[in-house]
Amino acid sequence: MARKNRSIKKTGGGLKFWGRHAVEAALDNPRRVIKKISITREALATLEIPDDIAVVISDVADLGRVIPRDAPHQGMVADVDPLPDIWLGDILDQQSDRPLLLLDQVTDPHNVGAILRSAAAFDAAAIITQDRHAPPESGVVAKSASGALEIVPWIRVVNLSRALDDIAEAGYWRIGLDGDAVDELEPAMGTGKIALVMGAEGEGLRQNVAAHCDTLARLPMSSKMESLNVSNAAAIALYAEYTRKQGE
Repeated sequence: MARKNRSIKKTGGGLKFWGRHAVEAALDNPRRVIKKISITREALATLEIPDDIAVVISDVADLGRVIPRDAPHQGMVADVDPLPDIWLGDILDQQSDRPLLLLDQVTDPHNVGAILRSAAAFDAAAIITQDRHAPPESGVVAKSASGALEIVPWIRVVNLSRALDDIAEAGYWRIGLDGDAVDELEPAMGTGKIALVMGAEGEGLRQNVAAHCDTLARLPMSSKMESLNVSNAAAIALYAEYTRKQGE
């Protein structure tokens, strides 16, 4: 199946990942190139590092100087290359019934990392973002994802609306999450494979992105709160889809 909507080529140099979950997951991912690991002697005793990766014994102060201030490095920092690009067509050609999650201008790296973690927990096939309005792959995303950055494919596209057209062609039912929607999420899911589309906090889905969804739905919640953090909402929506499939 040929697809026109390719992922964006990532630019920039190497990255620094810190913290045990992020570093261990990078070590376990054969697609991840690790150039070196700076690590304390205490942490080195607890981590298996292949012989072909350079190891630099460092103290805590040294590690703190090469990553953001107060970042919890747990005694280890890895210098890595960004992951190779993944194309949307590659995921769609797999003909999986696992859900897709599209993020419309969700720019906070902590939110994207937390969403990746939920996507891994609830078996999403991929997350998809527009390149210009999403954070780059980074140590903050990797730390917030707690290893899920190495598990869940992250696809960047030029145009989210065109990507939604390709997704519909592949047989997905496209559900936009909107707090003002009439229908709740569960009855809107139907019985086939779905793509969940979520907007940024405050702004929500852009009009053109919402227009490329088959339906809009909201999460059922108490009137005491107007909305949820986008990463929390994504976790609930993915959980709802996961339990629906488990019950089939």
